[in-house]
Amino acid sequence: MPRTIWSGAISFGLVTVPVNVVGATEDHSIHFHQYHLVDMGRVRYRKVCELEDREVPQEEIGKGYELTKTQVIPITDEDLSNLPLPTAKAIEIDAFVPLGSIDPIRIAEGYYLQPSSQVAAKPYKLLVQALGRSSKVAVAKYAWSGRERLGLLRVRDDVLVLHAMRWPDEIRDPAELLPPPVEVTDEEIEGALALMDTMTADSLEGPEFQDRYTEALAQIIEAKREEKPLPEAPEPEEPAQVLDLMAALNASVQQAKASRGEQAGPAEVHELPKPKKKATAKKQPAKKTPAKKTPAKKTTAKKTTGRKPRSA
Repeated sequence: MPRTIWSGAISFGLVTVPVNVVGATEDHSIHFHQYHLVDMGRVRYRKVCELEDREVPQEEIGKGYELTKTQVIPITDEDLSNLPLPTAKAIEIDAFVPLGSIDPIRIAEGYYLQPSSQVAAKPYKLLVQALGRSSKVAVAKYAWSGRERLGLLRVRDDVLVLHAMRWPDEIRDPAELLPPPVEVTDEEIEGALALMDTMTADSLEGPEFQDRYTEALAQIIEAKREEKPLPEAPEPEEPAQVLDLMAALNASVQQAKASRGEQAGPAEVHELPKPKKKATAKKQPAKKTPAKKTPAKKTTAKKTTGRKPRSA
């Protein structure tokens, strides 16, 4: 049974649901320690007081806020548990919204909410069934780890799940990452949709959704333990240059069908119209005309004259 991370209550109007918060995920990755390579002695981190220049035990360590270089305000765990916030001991539901209205980039780690007592069972089930029938999720606020957070409440197998959410100002604007303007034809979009159809899966179960990195790392550890040759890494395939997007889509559809054991017949992908290819071929030499070289020389001359004052 996972340990309780936090205890409090869900506030749903005048309805209160006492809950315990437990972790919803597990970490199965392989972790390493640091060792001294000369004698394989364990290397550990020690907490040292800068003023006394000595290692400090955990019971002498606390939190503090540096007001100035010479003044630190101590903050205790009791101070944090008694914050003047309504969300310090409650998960306050503020609104109910469709899940599709929330950008997935704002959704972070998830936790299971467990009714903390028999008395909490009925209001807990009430909220579960109400959320299920409404096809909506709840947006709530709560205070953990020294800050107030935004959360999303949903139902998974009749259990309430709380997802941490990022505040709007924590999401970076992706506008500067947009690619340069390009044209995509309807035929190319149809080809991409055909490829998506062949790669559609009913669930995220199966060998293709396993952690191959952890498996490969376990093979390395086992080979070294038994003093056997290490397994050879496969040669990485060099990415091919996509000269004909439609041909690449067509080949990808055939490959996806073959990997699923389907007959790799002709894919329902249209070829690019020939006139468009001719127009593209004519435009390329037009860009390499001497008219483009002349401004390039002028630009170089301007840059050269412009750099002298900066270096002076």
